[in-house]
Amino acid sequence: MRHGVPRQRPGGTKGSDLICVIAWLDMAPTATDQAPLTRMERFALRFAELANNDERGKWMQTRFLRGISYAWVRAAIAQRILTDGLDEAIALRPETGVMVVSNHRSFFDQYIMMLACFMGKAPWAKHLFFPVRSNFFYDQPLGVVVNAAIAGGAMYPPIYRQADRRALNDAALDKMVEIVQTPGNVVGMHTEGTRGKGPDPYQFLPAQPGVGKLALVGKPMVIPAFILGLGNNIAQDIAQNFSKQARRDHAVIIVFGKPVDYTDLLAEKPRPTLYKKCADRFMASIKALSDRQRELRAQVNAAEISDDDPRWLNNRAHSKLYAYED
Repeated sequence: MRHGVPRQRPGGTKGSDLICVIAWLDMAPTATDQAPLTRMERFALRFAELANNDERGKWMQTRFLRGISYAWVRAAIAQRILTDGLDEAIALRPETGVMVVSNHRSFFDQYIMMLACFMGKAPWAKHLFFPVRSNFFYDQPLGVVVNAAIAGGAMYPPIYRQADRRALNDAALDKMVEIVQTPGNVVGMHTEGTRGKGPDPYQFLPAQPGVGKLALVGKPMVIPAFILGLGNNIAQDIAQNFSKQARRDHAVIIVFGKPVDYTDLLAEKPRPTLYKKCADRFMASIKALSDRQRELRAQVNAAEISDDDPRWLNNRAHSKLYAYED
């Protein structure tokens, strides 16, 4: 057993599997049994652990993301998405897991970037993980439903703000290190730690040291990205996708950069200031990509990028119903 997740035995009927799942959610001992969590939070965490730590749960989650989630998100958003650097990112062959670090303006930023990776058939994007603050997604029934219905439970592991839950955050970091050390896993991280709400999307919040610590401990390949064009009203974003000038007035532009080289920092003594220095380096790469995004948006607005340009996501060869892997 690791992180409260029992090893699963092969075989068994669907009925017995369902009974085991229900029993596990209700009774299995986890770190939550020693933590001051509400019953809702305990249930939410156990569901997420089952969806991400159990081999069969992760298999089902991946099929859900590549099938149901992919199909409706592609149909609802992809028409207005322009990518830059996607082919170069796809060509990478990391020997570890990947951490995609980006800016954070919309609730859906990382989700849409993973759509681009799925449609591009990035071979390193097999299993997705999106660490989130526990607020809403783990302490509210609607948040649990959103996590399950939109991401199949991939918004995991949760990060808690309360000081008396530090042990849970330590366990979450251990889990994230394990994830990023495994080839085929992708962790989506926002370097700022929270959503930027100011009027200028090119003004960033300070980089948070936790992102640097995860990189220095787990040693994943770190791919920076900048995304702009999404809002926080999903109905409005979908409506804009079908407007006549979707690509001119409402383009969502994603710029992927080259992997960040932070090997020199690995030789230094681990300490909080080093973690912040590493996170700042990631943020510097993201800021550089924001300049490239400005250039692309000016070209889009001036109609210098045609509608048949292969960088528009929907112009790529892709399946409409399932995100097949190479």
